[in-house]
Amino acid sequence: MFWPESAYGPTNQCIGLAAILRDRGHTIVFAAESSWAGKLAPLGFVEELVDLAEPEPAAADGDADAGKFWTDFIAETAPEFRKPTVEQLESFVAPTYQALIDGAKYCEPRLREIIATHRPDVVVEDNVVLFPALVTAGAPFVRIVSCSPLEVPGPGVPPPFSGLPSDDPAQWQAYRDEFDRTHRAMWTDFDSWVRAQGADALPELEFMPRDNAANLYVYPAEADYVDARPLDESWTRMDSSVRETDGDYHVPAEVADRPEDSALIYLSLGSLGGADVELMRRLVEVLGTTRHRFIVSKGPQADQITLPDNMVGAQMLPQTKVIPQVDLVISHGGNNTTTEALHFGKPLIVLPLFWDQYENAQRVDELGFGVRLDTYSFADAELTDAVERLLADTDLRARLDEMGAAIRDRDGLRVGADVIEQVGTRHRDSVD
Repeated sequence: MFWPESAYGPTNQCIGLAAILRDRGHTIVFAAESSWAGKLAPLGFVEELVDLAEPEPAAADGDADAGKFWTDFIAETAPEFRKPTVEQLESFVAPTYQALIDGAKYCEPRLREIIATHRPDVVVEDNVVLFPALVTAGAPFVRIVSCSPLEVPGPGVPPPFSGLPSDDPAQWQAYRDEFDRTHRAMWTDFDSWVRAQGADALPELEFMPRDNAANLYVYPAEADYVDARPLDESWTRMDSSVRETDGDYHVPAEVADRPEDSALIYLSLGSLGGADVELMRRLVEVLGTTRHRFIVSKGPQADQITLPDNMVGAQMLPQTKVIPQVDLVISHGGNNTTTEALHFGKPLIVLPLFWDQYENAQRVDELGFGVRLDTYSFADAELTDAVERLLADTDLRARLDEMGAAIRDRDGLRVGADVIEQVGTRHRDSVD
């Protein structure tokens, strides 16, 4: 049984693992937030829907409502993304945690019902807060970290969500102190509730347990932090997790046929970043002045983003089939996009918006795999110069080609599926 956070990143990550396990003959139950209705059963999974709050009355036009949700969310939230990350702790990170906690409390009875119905041999959660029904199910529990591995904190690495450099700890403690100030009361309440549901106490100021049957995280070895923050033997790194369920993508002739000095570039800010129409329009306008060609994932407000002649795009694209065909990726730094770009050996320009995107952007920049830019205050020339510099760096491109081949050879998706399968099989055999 898989229970991913409702965002595309964690859900797609779980779909990739689940598809392999399905093909090996296992029954896959997806407990999924209700907006995923009808999207998982066609993939051969048992689909169990879960509300995280009292359902809203059904709208006459679901697509319009979905767009309105993202428009409203960005209108309310985007100003927070312009603040330093230490200030976002109180105004964005803590409220986000609280919303997730509220959802966990609301759906606890429904998750217990699903578990009682299916009696899974292994339960897998990809989220940033614990849903205690999952660890009290009488089955082994596997945690997936599909954000940056800094979600698992340690004294020798920058604090999560900060985007602070790894080689300069000067600001780390001030950030940790602010995290404590803004999150302590909420964590204390959540930990008490988790224990009241029959689960073990949580680690200090962490919202997920570490002492699990197995723990998985997604990050290439070449970018990992394990030298500075060792992990015990319960942790397995999936160097990448590139799902194999995306449809094929054929590069349209408008951008496939291009001058010899023109590169092909993929632009995506994810569902949330793509909903910031003002930001997307600015990126499209600046990049439209270059000689290069672009494939653009336009996001939920696609009809409000007009592309110039050197671009093609759509609201959503099969990203894992697009990235192998391009020369450069411009991204928000979501963990899926970041690790997929490195899996295929592509340099990155990263414009982070929130959560772990800052640390992914920082890690890409400090390791020389690409460039981090200020999402809302970059100068036009900074973006176009970064594009030209990365495309011209033949040594970097060769290094990333070699690194990508090594990452693909390590086949992280099957590494993760193996761990889940082994945990579930041991439990089933012990019961039998």
